[in-house]
Amino acid sequence: MPESPVPSSPSSAKSPDYTSLVRLLIEPLLESPGSLKINCEQANQSKRVWIRVAFEGAEQGRVFGRGGRNIQAIRRLLDVAAKEANQSVYLDIYGSQDRHRQDDRRDRGSDDKRRSRKPRSRNFSPPKPVGKSRS
Repeated sequence: MPESPVPSSPSSAKSPDYTSLVRLLIEPLLESPGSLKINCEQANQSKRVWIRVAFEGAEQGRVFGRGGRNIQAIRRLLDVAAKEANQSVYLDIYGSQDRHRQDDRRDRGSDDKRRSRKPRSRNFSPPKPVGKSRS
């Protein structure tokens, strides 16, 4: 009877090719995939991996997705791959913080221009419907 190979333990698992994995996950979301820049850094004997991603600012909406769903899914997949290799992974997207801060300022305007709402009185009742008058 032939011997079956012994499954490898997570500690002996080979480190995944994070650069290719990130490229596979992000490139389809970009209009210009050539703008994607990926840097993967892992210190010797370290179980931590840092992945830095940069692309054109106009593409960030697609990569992040509605409510950040796309980027959450990408991070989740990277976490699963890292756990299989007994590692932890950190994904940084360059320019994302600056862009969101600028969008927030643009949407809100300055603090001086904010509209304030008048609080409703506690005894608020909706207006009564106006009926047709009989003449």
